[in-house]
Amino acid sequence: MSIQTVGIIGAGTMGNGIAQAVAAAGLQAIMVDISQAAVDKGLATIGASLDRLVKKDKISEADKAAILARVQGATDYAALKPAQIIIEAATENYELKLKILKQVEDVAAPGTILASNTSSISITKLAAHTREPERFIGMHFFNPVPMMALVEVIRGLQTCDATHDAVTELARTLGKTPVSVKNAPGFVVNRILVPMINEAFFVLAEGSAEPEAIDEAMKLGANHPIGPLALADLIGLDVCLAVMEVYLEEFGDSKYRPAPLLRELVAAGYLGRKTKRGVYQY
Repeated sequence: MSIQTVGIIGAGTMGNGIAQAVAAAGLQAIMVDISQAAVDKGLATIGASLDRLVKKDKISEADKAAILARVQGATDYAALKPAQIIIEAATENYELKLKILKQVEDVAAPGTILASNTSSISITKLAAHTREPERFIGMHFFNPVPMMALVEVIRGLQTCDATHDAVTELARTLGKTPVSVKNAPGFVVNRILVPMINEAFFVLAEGSAEPEAIDEAMKLGANHPIGPLALADLIGLDVCLAVMEVYLEEFGDSKYRPAPLLRELVAAGYLGRKTKRGVYQY
């Protein structure tokens, strides 16, 4: 299956990043969100990202213009009809994702692959509610999408080989390294990463060290490029909390209980970089 046009649902951090990666690879990207303001913000973010690449001499102004020309913004799911694959990149909420997938199925062309960029929700469970579960798959990108090389390709129990192979090839076309993983809460990377971040909030709440010290210790002592608390701010504290809540529910193991401080910060609306305040202020 030759994929030339990719639909993306969501113009937020992950959605616009996926759209940029798709367009930069020479493919057509159709990015859909619920409002024109959200679409415009996503397009502006892509433009700003490309401007940084121009300043670093990674691409030319002509390259930037060509990439932007391959990104179409829309507020109507009907715009997704030309896509051979549609990637859902909405908020990490099971009911919301189900609602979106049902709406997308009504406009998608026959044979279209549906994929979710979910970081923790069961692909098998989502696929069970689609008309062609064999054409449903997980395609988990990492933030920031234009820079991060990994894509977790997650097979649900129903996913067929042709769907898996097409998505794996698409990831390579985007310049990414696909890693095939089985369906399980958190898959591989986040199953290990998010509990570590959660533990950093326990350490912070216990007063073992200041945020800067915790992050510096993990950077120097574990050779991490960014500390766990700063990474939480980058990911979004609400996303970290949602993932831990999925683990707690799916595994039924108290070791996955979210740190109370993480819950408190989310309740306050301190979600990280996207709200200008999380563990740190921006």
